[in-house]
Amino acid sequence: MPFSDLIYATTLLFFIFDPFASLPIFITLTKSFNDEDKMKSANKAVLVAGILFVIFVFIGKELLGVFGVTTPSFRMAGGIVLLLMAIEIVFGIGIMHQGEQNVAWVIVASPILTGPGVITTAIILTTNYGYITPLFAGVISLVITWGLLRNAATMVRLVGNNVIDIFSKVIGLFIAAMGIEYIMRGAIDYIVASGLVILL
Repeated sequence: MPFSDLIYATTLLFFIFDPFASLPIFITLTKSFNDEDKMKSANKAVLVAGILFVIFVFIGKELLGVFGVTTPSFRMAGGIVLLLMAIEIVFGIGIMHQGEQNVAWVIVASPILTGPGVITTAIILTTNYGYITPLFAGVISLVITWGLLRNAATMVRLVGNNVIDIFSKVIGLFIAAMGIEYIMRGAIDYIVASGLVILL
C-alpha cells in the first residue's frame, strides 16, 4: 500500500464525508439532548457510517444491483429525507418526533456522512486500489469526524442555546437546499444514465 495512495484516498474521502458540513446539522438535531446523549449519538452516527462504508467497499455494486437501486435513485431518496428533516427544523412540524434521538444519528450517518458520493467513491477506490487502501483511508477520515462530533457539546456550551436556536433555523434552510440539490442531481444523473435527450 503506497503511502501516496493512502494520502490521496484519505484526503478524498475526508472531503466527501465532509464532517464540517455534518457538524452544524448534528448540533441542530441534538440541541435538546443532554451531553451523554450527544456523545452516544456521535458514536452511533460514526459507527453506522463506518459500517455502511465497509459494506459498500466490499459489495457496493452488487448490493445496489440486488435491490435494483441505482446511484441516482439513492441520491434522490436521500434528498427527500433531507427535505423532510428541514421542514421539521424550520417550521417545527412534527415529522420526526417518534424516536427523535434515533433519527438524529441515523440522519447524520446516512445520507449526511455516507451518502451517494461516499458510496460511489468507495466503489471507485476499491476498483483502483483494492480493499486495503480505501479501508484505512475510511477509518482515518471517520476517526477525525468522530472527534469533531464528540466535541459538539463543548461548542454548544461556548455559544449558548439561544444562538443555537437561531442557527438551527438557518441550517434548516441549508439542509432544504441540500435536499433539493440531491434530488436535482439525482434526476439529472438518471436522465444522463438513461440516455434521454431533452430538446429545448
